[in-house]
Amino acid sequence: MMDRSLKALSLLLTYPSTELQAAMPEITALLVADSRLTALVRRQLAALCGGLAEGDIYDLQETYVGLFDRSRSLSLNLFEHVHGESRDRGSAMVDLLETYRAGGFEPVTGELPDHLPVLLEFLAAQPAAEARAILTDAAPVLAVLQRRLSGRESPYAAVFAALEALSGTAAAAETVEALMAAPEDDPQDLATLDAVWEETQVTFGPDPNAGCPQVRDMLSRMDQPARPAEAGAAG
Repeated sequence: MMDRSLKALSLLLTYPSTELQAAMPEITALLVADSRLTALVRRQLAALCGGLAEGDIYDLQETYVGLFDRSRSLSLNLFEHVHGESRDRGSAMVDLLETYRAGGFEPVTGELPDHLPVLLEFLAAQPAAEARAILTDAAPVLAVLQRRLSGRESPYAAVFAALEALSGTAAAAETVEALMAAPEDDPQDLATLDAVWEETQVTFGPDPNAGCPQVRDMLSRMDQPARPAEAGAAG
């Protein structure tokens, strides 16, 4: 049975379109009715949905690009925050694709496998316990994104508050602080951003082979493909 809230949150994190705007009434109704979310989070999601429904589409798209595409520190590609451009990121991508395929999911998108909307779409169709476990593993990165978005007073922070609630577990403070130690870029500083993107290897977060043990543990769990028994249950 699909978790429609996870699917709705996946859609909220996609590039704004007129089709997404048209779907906002249904998405809003679904999320505000989810009793797993606190009243505060539901109000915040309703505000985000209202803004997406009523805003000028070009302004919404510009805001989205400024947040998630121009800023590596707000990237929706999860492995960006823990692997940077190291070789480990490539192997992690392969393992994540294997997890998707073991769960009967083949991404139909030009985005990378670790793109959060893609991951959420996959989790929406998985058994609840497995979805919660993977959200828990990703919780430190999700918490960092929430804090950074909140710091910019972005309504998108509500999506990450909702994901924490759906995981049922708060991220360990030590792990979050280790990831927060990475520099936060300014999407308005285009010259600096160009220089950052041209680097051959950038590590926004602890080296997966050193530093905070909780980060290493989180990475190892996220990188592991699903076991055969889990794949059978997901099919």
